[in-house]
Amino acid sequence: MAEKQHVKVMSNLRAANEAQAEVNSITLHKHNVFSFNLMGSPGAGKTTLLEKTINMVKNNAKMAVIEGDIYTSKDADRIAQHGVPVVQINTGGGCHLDAVMVGKVLPQFDLATLNILVIENVGNLVCPADFNLGEDCKVTVLSITEGDDKPAKYPLIFRNSQAVVINKIDLADYTDVNIDNMKRDILSINPEIKIFEVSCRTNQGLEQWCNWLLDNLRK
Repeated sequence: MAEKQHVKVMSNLRAANEAQAEVNSITLHKHNVFSFNLMGSPGAGKTTLLEKTINMVKNNAKMAVIEGDIYTSKDADRIAQHGVPVVQINTGGGCHLDAVMVGKVLPQFDLATLNILVIENVGNLVCPADFNLGEDCKVTVLSITEGDDKPAKYPLIFRNSQAVVINKIDLADYTDVNIDNMKRDILSINPEIKIFEVSCRTNQGLEQWCNWLLDNLRK
């Protein structure tokens, strides 16, 4: 009986999340805001990629950011220094953002003035991939320092993503990672996914990533 009750509660939670995700999506599309859910492990470089992206597209698009974290506002404070609207969501222990959390903070933005909304999720390769936030697409940041086995070990996040940014490629010579194996496994999980090899430290590959992002505004 306890197991059936647990399944019912989880089913209700997912249904409520999907309903709110649809509301979020309608709200964002009404204002022609392209949104993406930025996911990845702690330390993969999500916030650094976001900082670089803000600076590279600021002349072509107006961005805003929702920062998800378990505790603190450290990432939001970093993003605010780049002069973009940012709202912090602290989950208080939760391993991911959900659509209800996002829906509660959307009114804090002047959506009519925005082109792109980035939702930086809690650092985690598991939970964030399973929750629709109402975004247009999911993007996963994967650092080569995490090892080339991660796509095969955590396939859902890559299956559900439309793009993956392989970060820290400037460190390739200092690791045992095989980037070709990493890309092969990613493509075996999701043959349609876009792969960008970047170094946020040296700016390598960031232009291609930003061009893809801006191309999505024109679709």
